[in-house]
Amino acid sequence: MFQTDYAQRVFTEVSERTPWEAEFLQAVREVLLSIEPVLKANPGLEDTAILERVVEPDRQIKFRVAWTDDAGRIRVNRGYRFEFNAAIGPYKGGLRFHSSVNASILKFLGFEQVFKNSLTGLWMGGGKGGSDFDTHGKSDAEVMRFCQAFMTELYRHIGPDTDVPAGDIGVGGREVGYLFGQYRRITNEFTGVLTGKGLDFGGSLARTEATGYGLCYYTQEVLRLLKKDSFDGKIVAVSGSGNVAIFAAEKATQLGGRVVTMSDSSGYVYDPEGIDVEAVKQIKLVDRGRMSAYVNTHPKATYVEGRRVWEVPCDIALPCATQNELDLSDAQGLIQAGVTLVAEGANMPTTPDAIEALRAAGVLFCPGKASNAGGVAVSGLEMAQDSQRLQWTFEQTDEKLQSIMKSIVANTLSAAERYGLGPDLFNGANIAGFERVVNAMTAQGVF
Repeated sequence: MFQTDYAQRVFTEVSERTPWEAEFLQAVREVLLSIEPVLKANPGLEDTAILERVVEPDRQIKFRVAWTDDAGRIRVNRGYRFEFNAAIGPYKGGLRFHSSVNASILKFLGFEQVFKNSLTGLWMGGGKGGSDFDTHGKSDAEVMRFCQAFMTELYRHIGPDTDVPAGDIGVGGREVGYLFGQYRRITNEFTGVLTGKGLDFGGSLARTEATGYGLCYYTQEVLRLLKKDSFDGKIVAVSGSGNVAIFAAEKATQLGGRVVTMSDSSGYVYDPEGIDVEAVKQIKLVDRGRMSAYVNTHPKATYVEGRRVWEVPCDIALPCATQNELDLSDAQGLIQAGVTLVAEGANMPTTPDAIEALRAAGVLFCPGKASNAGGVAVSGLEMAQDSQRLQWTFEQTDEKLQSIMKSIVANTLSAAERYGLGPDLFNGANIAGFERVVNAMTAQGVF
């Protein structure tokens, strides 16, 4: 599996220590395999136990969240914050509220966040947090009371120069507003401690669109550099229907692509004429409904229940839903249908064997830590605006986002070339992100 004894030993130690953390082990394995050229070229890294330190969070915080529902009953959930690595800046990463949340998922997300944030070139470390609380079916008052209870514990661990959370699955503008209000109430401070805030209290224009737009800016640059091509005229399959998927579909359409699918946990919509993004915004962001409602107003569209979008032939696939949603059989189907590029909008949505199959078939594979870094990039830009007490225009922020995504592509390809890997987007992203973190850790001594 591994070519270096050092990477093999560290992975074995992590596996034996937490064998039940499948998602975390998957993420660690991927990174360790990718960075082996760096380990071979720098044997001294083993002497400083750099891998042992990189795979272990700086701090793991777990706490009880007790709150009261609308019927007056006391409910209890678990809260977490994994502060993984702050070598290049304060911990930065989202909060996820979903019934599936556990330590393994948050550790994998926090570990990935370290290298994703590194790739942006901004001064941000990596962290992740959340709770097994599910916002679905809860009233606004219940969500508010939960967020206030959650922040009543979390506030003591975060700050604008310490740890800056953001939103993620289940944590949108409503939840960030409640969390920020409670932080401000407890600390008596108005600081940039959370990103994804409302525009009236320190938020950034283009933050909502950032991950989806950034995904397409990254993809467009990859197509330009490696294929002398673009989105223009391409059939695009998008999975998911949250913010990332919606704004990826919007930007891909603006760039000339024809997006034909979107999905939710119940199934997917296929619209051969191109997805009506404004209709999806109404269904998902305003009505909080299901994608099946799309066909009620678009008679040429088809709703397919209980299936995934990857059975639809496409030129470009943008998985934007959740981890491990695109497996080997999906990849094989896409390859046979002629897909040329897969770019991850979600975190680790492609299984390892699917990645291997796609890359072996010559499909351009864009890993999420690079291709979906637009969201955290604009979060970093929001932190800068908060520090200045200024708000940039949408155009200013969007221009900076485009520049960051282009630089990620350039730095990824440069890192791959430096180790003789050719135009390898996958390994290049892991290497480029890892090297910046390691350089900072080495310069700061043992911690």
